This record gives sequence, structure tokens and C-alpha cells, in this order.
Amino acid sequence: MKKFNLFKEIIVTQKHSLLQAINTSKVFGIDIHGQILYEPFSDDTILIYKKSLSAVEGTSLLLNTTPSFSSILGKNYQVVEDGERVLIKAFSNWQEIIKMNDTRASYDDTSGDGIDSFSCSDLEEIGWHASEFKINYRMLVERLEENSEGTLLCIEQEEPYQFSGLGFITDNPHAKKVLFEFCHNKIKESLANDPLFKKELLSDDELEAAEFFGLL
Repeated sequence: MKKFNLFKEIIVTQKHSLLQAINTSKVFGIDIHGQILYEPFSDDTILIYKKSLSAVEGTSLLLNTTPSFSSILGKNYQVVEDGERVLIKAFSNWQEIIKMNDTRASYDDTSGDGIDSFSCSDLEEIGWHASEFKINYRMLVERLEENSEGTLLCIEQEEPYQFSGLGFITDNPHAKKVLFEFCHNKIKESLANDPLFKKELLSDDELEAAEFFGLL
């Protein structure tokens, strides 16, 4: 997965397209690639900005030859106009960006409590069964971030360390295969070598999980 760290990334959008969107009464957004999008947003949309402006506001901007995009986007965005481009730094609006995207995210890693579910039912079923063998969501997500396609939208810095992120998996069938194989191999090793997981000692839930991963 590709990491998109808002502390480092500058989103570039076109001034004409942004002004056109502002001068409508439609709900629009700016995605991580700088594209201007209108509702309804697709399931793979990752927004850094979302706003609905009234027709009255739009008219006032049309009459203004030098509109301030900083005031339009809000105080939590750093905005620089560069010719026909508008350059945006969005990290200060992280909490609102989470709200814009959390319903479309594959997993949520924005709280101190860690990751507790996947939005995709197939991946969630794997996570549910894997937990019986001490395979947690953090382990699964680390595997996905190394071996699957998608985007990790985040804020991350080293000193002092800070991380908060939302994961967006592009190919759920491939991610399912990656996780299933990972869990199959880990549980197979546990059944063979961990005295806590001897077959005769397995609980009903552990037996069900082992069967789910094709190990019984």
C-alpha cells in the first residue's frame, strides 16, 4: 500500500476547476490527487476537503476578481496560489478529514485503541477467526500494508512520534487471499509447535477457526 502522509504531501488542484465548484450550490470535494469531485462520491474516493457552498456565496466569488481560497477552504488549510494552480497542505484539518472518509475506509487506525475491524465482510471474517490463535488486527494490517494495493491516508511524524491513519484497500479479493494465506501458515505453525494449541486442547471456537483456515 502507498502511504499518503498529510504532513509531507502537497495537494495540487486547478484554480479554474476549484472556482467553478465553489460557484455552484453542489456538494463537492477535493481528493488526494487534487481532483474536484461532486456527490455522490465513489467508494474509492479519498477526500482532503468537502464543502457545500450556497449560490449566494458563489455569486459573490464570481464578482471578486481575486478570491481568497484560504478563506474559502478554512483556517485549517495552508493554501498557496501558483498561477493556475492551487497548492494545499491539509494536515491541520485531520480530524475533519477522518469524518469525510471513515465510512469508505477499509480499516480505521486513528484511535489509541488500535484497529478492531475491517469494513469488508470477507476480511472481517478472517480477522474474527484469526483472533482465536492470537493473530490480531495489527498483525493483519501490517501484512496488508506490505503486500496489497491501496492507500494509507495518515499523519505521521518521527519526533515526537505521532501516527493516525485510515486504510483504503483497492483489491479486496487479493487482500483476502493475502490474509488467508498468512493466517493459514501462522496457525499451522501454532498447531504444530505451540503446546497451548494442541488439537486435543482446542476450544470449540478454536476448532471452528482451524477448520475455517483448512487445517482440520
